[in-house]
Amino acid sequence: MSGHSKWSTIKRKKAQVDTKKAKVFNKVIRELTVAAREGGGDPEANPRLRVAIDNSRAVNMPHDNVDRAIKKGTGELPGAHYESSVYEGYGPGGIAIYIEVLTDNRNRTVAEVRHIMDRNGGRLGENGCVAWMFRQKGQIFVDRNRYNEDAILDIALECGAEDVLVEDEYFIIVTSSHDFMAVKERLGAKGISFKDSELSMVPSTMVKVEDRDAEKVLRLMEALEDHDDIQRVSSNFDIDEEIIRKLGS
Repeated sequence: MSGHSKWSTIKRKKAQVDTKKAKVFNKVIRELTVAAREGGGDPEANPRLRVAIDNSRAVNMPHDNVDRAIKKGTGELPGAHYESSVYEGYGPGGIAIYIEVLTDNRNRTVAEVRHIMDRNGGRLGENGCVAWMFRQKGQIFVDRNRYNEDAILDIALECGAEDVLVEDEYFIIVTSSHDFMAVKERLGAKGISFKDSELSMVPSTMVKVEDRDAEKVLRLMEALEDHDDIQRVSSNFDIDEEIIRKLGS
């Protein structure tokens, strides 16, 4: 692996003190609804829905909320019709940004995303301008304080993972998108618990960002993530942990 989505790790650190639960729930509910609409309401036959249900558990969403979202997707209950879109562009320091959206009004959403990008030193590009830099991968986040690095590496590879990356607080077990659910189940069967997991767009190369551009990048990423219609934001920026801690303080 040449890199991973640095923003995935930063988000998890921020989530420890994030109080915007309603906004988090809204994003998960949209994903549940669209997953059920496109693949049916049975999680055993719908891998995307299984991932969405796992995400709902990770944020402690009540079961009734999950059930209603799935029924809206299958048509058993009325609800908004969300469509998937992808926007691509560039940010401060020349970083690539890949934005995944679920919206009931594409014209409104693209205008708002363009405004966020322009206001924070970024710009939207044409479809395909940065997609070639990313591949969909599974990422499973394991608490570094609970397990030995060599042991996690051996178990993860035995379970079918492609790689294990080491971050400040996490081991990130990387899988192919196809093997993501199977690897999670095998890890669970071996007694490995994890903080979170996701299918995300992982960059093939990273761009080093420092000084003032680093602050601009993090501000832009936060503004994008804060938008209700944006489900996931991936980027290829690489910011030193020391700079991240300094900006966070």
